[in-house]
Amino acid sequence: MDDTSQNDEKYEECTSLIGEVLGILGVKRTFLVIGKLHDGPKRFNQLRRGLGEISTQSLTVVLRHLESNGIINREVLPTSPVTVEYSLTEQGKQFNQVLDEMYKWGQTWKQRRLL
Repeated sequence: MDDTSQNDEKYEECTSLIGEVLGILGVKRTFLVIGKLHDGPKRFNQLRRGLGEISTQSLTVVLRHLESNGIINREVLPTSPVTVEYSLTEQGKQFNQVLDEMYKWGQTWKQRRLL
């Protein structure tokens, strides 16, 4: 296999993987939920209030999506009435490094754009 073929395969693998990640993170408000959980576990209503204008149904969809993709944990607490708490998994915590880099990139982009 020549260098061009290897580069093409690496490029395809890279773009495919990035596409999968964007499929997980591209759901509306996903970044906001991850950001809110960065500070520690939150109950459903804490998240809903902290996110502003979001319906219960929309938040439920985002939380289920993140849980099914291993980004957050859902823990049912033995209280009366039952309480559910959400927290980041290790995978979710690692994503904060990506958010930090995206923030830095965004700052640079914004400054250049204003020139």
